[in-house]
Amino acid sequence: MLKITETAEQKIVALIGETGKPVQGLRVGATARSPFKVDYRLAFLGAEQVRDDDTRVPFNGFDVYLDAASVPLLQETTIDYVEEATGAGFKIDRAHKVPPELRGTLAERVLTVIEEQINPSVGGHGGHVTLMEVRDGIVYVELGGGCRGCGMAKVTLKQGIERMLLEALPEIKEVRDVTDHAGGENPYYAREAAE
Repeated sequence: MLKITETAEQKIVALIGETGKPVQGLRVGATARSPFKVDYRLAFLGAEQVRDDDTRVPFNGFDVYLDAASVPLLQETTIDYVEEATGAGFKIDRAHKVPPELRGTLAERVLTVIEEQINPSVGGHGGHVTLMEVRDGIVYVELGGGCRGCGMAKVTLKQGIERMLLEALPEIKEVRDVTDHAGGENPYYAREAAE
């Protein structure tokens, strides 16, 4: 189940004390964006915001409330509070979950490179990379966030993503982008009209 480090527990208790309002506990929510990417939410809640189907998890000085849909996504997840030169905040780490269809040495290593090296790099520009498939030495990825529809997506793919994966995993032949860059509600560019 969900773990919270001692440092994060102390920070949460301090923040609850600073709110000046009655706080029932902390809601931790999770939404899967892909088999590999999960978005997390943290928010204090009042007694009126507790739901009947919430799972309550007691911690040192407060309770955490999890909605039913978030519980499976919060297994083997740790919340920490970190202070770095660039700022301070809560950091949520989840053990990598590789779906059955992608299990295997190469897929797991590709996922590790994407999650630990590539996504932190493109994340600085609001983007993220999702591994879709590994087949016959070819890695298929989908670009999201700020990378979706960006005019520099091909450069990012070939000079960034593919280069990093080939350096780390020489058995890979190629990386292919399967993103619909012109789709979605607000792509960076629109598909040119057919002549």
